[in-house]
Amino acid sequence: MEEQRFKSGYVAILGRPNVGKSTLLNNLLGTKVAIVTDKPQTTRHRIVGVRHMKDCQIVFLDTPGIHREERFELNRYMNEIAFSVVPSADVVLFLIDARDGLVPADEKILERIEQERRADTVVILVINKIDGVRKEKLLPLIDRVNRQFPFVKEIVPISATKGTNLDRLLDLIVSYLPQGPKFYEEHMVTDMPLEQFVAEIIREKVMLLTRDEVPHATTVQVLAIKPGDRNPDMLVIDADIIVEKDSQKAIIIGKGGQRLKRIGKLAREELEHLLSKRVYLKLWVKVKEGWRNRVEHLRGFGYA
Repeated sequence: MEEQRFKSGYVAILGRPNVGKSTLLNNLLGTKVAIVTDKPQTTRHRIVGVRHMKDCQIVFLDTPGIHREERFELNRYMNEIAFSVVPSADVVLFLIDARDGLVPADEKILERIEQERRADTVVILVINKIDGVRKEKLLPLIDRVNRQFPFVKEIVPISATKGTNLDRLLDLIVSYLPQGPKFYEEHMVTDMPLEQFVAEIIREKVMLLTRDEVPHATTVQVLAIKPGDRNPDMLVIDADIIVEKDSQKAIIIGKGGQRLKRIGKLAREELEHLLSKRVYLKLWVKVKEGWRNRVEHLRGFGYA
């Protein structure tokens, strides 16, 4: 009888770049599974995060920011990943930035969500970053969404960074989930392979320490993760930072190799904290010209 009352389901998180999707996911889980920066294209893959509760299990699906895709094959891939989770979701959280309001790109995404969703999928509009606007600005926005998109079931203003209204959002999500089984064991917070997790942490540090076009032209390929020869409790990690131009390689390496050393130090420290293991990290920078537009490279780097 107790098992019949248990609830579970899939919750997709969608929105434009930099509206706070990954920050929201990490804070709802209480741990870091998605990298976070202030730059577009931080998230490039669908990321699973599992919230375990007494009578409920929520499987969150964080997605890349949805944006114009005509420039690169990589952009098209990320948009496909984002919308592909909608038909399987029990709840869709669509995030917008309170400071921007509902822009035309948001309207197009909402229209696509309405087309892709199941009839019983609940759509919740989440207005993030409300700490950056006055409350009077939110009321016309909420009224406009209610009139223009009646399929939106709930509207919740939040601040993902400060945690404002996250409890209310979580309660709403649980209320709309169906009865169902546990999809993941209690100890699992994500199903992300270790190689992908490590690559993402390294890429986050590259994004944080470089500017302009370099972050978007960068990906990371983990070549090997193995125990240390002398210390089996240590992880030895070999990884390549991939860029498109020699000039980008020079920026990442920095004068006398100092920026690359800084990237490695920050990535190693965070990996040791998150994995609870000593880490020896070996990084190399390699040039693969035009990799973002070449399907064979995208597949080789895990974008498939």
